[in-house]
Amino acid sequence: MIQRQKERGQTVAQRRFVTFAPTMNINMTINMKILFAATLLFGALAACSPAGAQDTASPTPSAGIFDPAIADATPIPDVDTFDVPSADHTTEDVDYAQDPPAGGPHDPSWQKCAVYDAPVRDENAVHAQEHGAVWITYQPELADADRETLAAYAEDQPYVLISPYPELEDTVVASAWGAQLRLDDVADPRLQAFIDRYAGNGPERGARCDTGVETTVG
Repeated sequence: MIQRQKERGQTVAQRRFVTFAPTMNINMTINMKILFAATLLFGALAACSPAGAQDTASPTPSAGIFDPAIADATPIPDVDTFDVPSADHTTEDVDYAQDPPAGGPHDPSWQKCAVYDAPVRDENAVHAQEHGAVWITYQPELADADRETLAAYAEDQPYVLISPYPELEDTVVASAWGAQLRLDDVADPRLQAFIDRYAGNGPERGARCDTGVETTVG
């Protein structure tokens, strides 16, 4: 009697194994197909990722490739942009195409970005522009209250240079490397927009402007 019960139990177990084995094989086949597809997908994504292009060197900013127009940005009304053909160093006086200058050959020493009560030398200021300075120039007869308004633009901003400019036709002019904005009002919101756009964004991006010469010419 006991022997028959054992035989029946073995028979049931064998039937269960036979039933389970095909199901297990099917599941393993499906899982292997999913794993294979996932491996192919991961490889394709890796090839398209930045890591896949890590051997490609990033271009170094220079006067030759710097575009002050920043074509993908929303234009600031009345900003003029210029091609700057040269960034050579010179100790001679330079006859610039713009007045005040907006890039070009310049002195080997850059002007420290700060607020000045007297004019600074063009060639030193242009070198500061190459570092990313926004040079804000204003008419020497500008009222004290307006000067204070301009000085506020330099607070906590290491790439703003402010100075009077003799014989300036406009009330205030903001100049960066290859870009310029002429304004009649020191509180014009376009001035802050110009600073936000160009401060620290010169051909030598990352170069300092909180150091440099502090000489004035007036």
